[in-house]
Amino acid sequence: MSDDFDVIVIGGGPVGENAAARTAAGGLRTALVEAERVGGECSYWACMPSKALLRPGHALAAARRVPGVPVGARLDPVEVLKRRNSFTSDWDDSGQVEWAEGAGLTVVRGRGRLAGERRVDVDGRVLTATKAVVVCTGSVPRIPSLPGLSDVPYWTSREATSAQEVPESLVVLGGGVVGVEMAQAWARLGSDVTLVVSGERPLPKFEAFAGDLVAEGLREDRVRLVTGAKAVGVSGSDGRVELRLSDGSSVGGAHLLITTGRQPATFDLGVERFGFTAGKALDVDDTGRVSGVDWLYAAGDVTGRALLTHQGKYAARAVGTAIVTGATDPRPWTAPVATADHTAVPQVVFTDPEVASVGWTEAQAREAGLDIRVVDLDIAVAGSSLHADGYRGKARMIVDEGRRTLVGVTFAGPDVAELIHAATIAIVGEVTVDRLWHAVPAYPTISEVWLRLLEAYGL
Repeated sequence: MSDDFDVIVIGGGPVGENAAARTAAGGLRTALVEAERVGGECSYWACMPSKALLRPGHALAAARRVPGVPVGARLDPVEVLKRRNSFTSDWDDSGQVEWAEGAGLTVVRGRGRLAGERRVDVDGRVLTATKAVVVCTGSVPRIPSLPGLSDVPYWTSREATSAQEVPESLVVLGGGVVGVEMAQAWARLGSDVTLVVSGERPLPKFEAFAGDLVAEGLREDRVRLVTGAKAVGVSGSDGRVELRLSDGSSVGGAHLLITTGRQPATFDLGVERFGFTAGKALDVDDTGRVSGVDWLYAAGDVTGRALLTHQGKYAARAVGTAIVTGATDPRPWTAPVATADHTAVPQVVFTDPEVASVGWTEAQAREAGLDIRVVDLDIAVAGSSLHADGYRGKARMIVDEGRRTLVGVTFAGPDVAELIHAATIAIVGEVTVDRLWHAVPAYPTISEVWLRLLEAYGL
C-alpha cells in the first residue's frame, strides 16, 4: 500500500469523515487516520448514545401530559440500554469503515502525529501528503485539579453514555449541557442523582430563563440540585465517592461524573513542531487553514470555535472544498468559507424541557454594542396547549433595531428543538422582521409563537 496521498485527515469522527469525503469526491487521494473508532466521539460516546438514553424518558413524560394515553409507571432500563447499544452498533465501527472505503477513502488505523511538512507519522508509518493535512481530532474532557480526584474512579461523558447498568446513585459535577442531560437521563432510569452547579443555575452560557426551566424539570425528576457551591476535594471508601464542597457540606454516590467542560485534543499530536501549544486550540481562518502553516488545516472542536458536531461538519465541508478548489481567505463570498460560528450557531439541549438557541444571547448582543430590543413571551399558543396539558415554555427574540433583523432566538420548553431551524434561517438570511411577518405559521402548532413574538414587537 502506498504511503503517498494528496490529503491526510487525522481524526475519523464525523468532522474528519466530512472533510475526507469532500476531498475524495473532488478526486484527491485521501487517507483517513483514526486511533480508535471510525465515527468518533459523536457516534459512540456523545450525540447518538446520549440522545438514545434521553428519548425514552421524554416519550414517557410526554404521554403523561396527555390524558387518555395509557402509560406504565417507569421505564424499562434493560430495553432502553439495549436500544442505546444498537445506535452505537455495540461500539463496532465496521459499518463506518465500510462507508469510508465506499467513499473512496483509505482508512489508516493508528495515532497520527505531525512529523514534518505534509508528513504524518502513524505509529511509525510515515504518510506524505502532496496538498494538505487536516486535523480533526476533536476535544477531550477537561478534568479539574481537585485534591483526591486522582485517587478515586470517576466517570467522564464516555462512561456516562456507555454504562451497561443503571448506577444506584450518581453525583454529577458541572451544570453544562452534558451535566444536565446525563443527570436527567439516569434519574429517569432510576438512579439517585445529585447535580452540583457552581453558579446560580445550570446552563450558564444560555439565557437565564432557560437554565431556570431546566432546573425545574430536573427537580421534578427528583434530581437533587446543589447550586452556588464549588467542589474543593474528593474522597472514596466502601464503594462510594464523596465530593466536598466549598460551603463545608459534601455529597456522595456510587459514581462521580465529571462534566466540567472540554478542551481541544491537540495533545500528542506534534503541534509543538509548528509553534502551537498542546491542549490549546489551533487558530484557523474561515477556510480552515491553520494560522502560519499554508498546508495545514483544521476543523471541529480542535479549533475551539464552536464545539458542536453539526458546526464541525459544516466547517469540515468548507475545508474540503477549499482544499479541492485551492480557495483562500479573505473571501470573495463565493469562496468556501465557514462563517456561521461568528453569529449564527444553533444548539439544542435535549433535556425535558428542551432548550434551543441560535445566535447571540442578550448579554452577548449588548457586549457587541448593538442597539437591540428584546421580546420575551411565554409559549402559550393553541399548538402548545394541544401538545401537552400544562405546557410550560418561554421564548426570547432579540432584534437588531438598526437593521430590523434577528440576532438571537432562544426557546425553552417541551419539544422546541424543531423550532430552531426557522430561527437559524432568519438570522443567516438576515430576514427583516417586516418580511418575517409574512411567514405565516401553521395553526395549531407551537410555531404560532413566531406570530406572537412579532405581535409583541409591534407588527
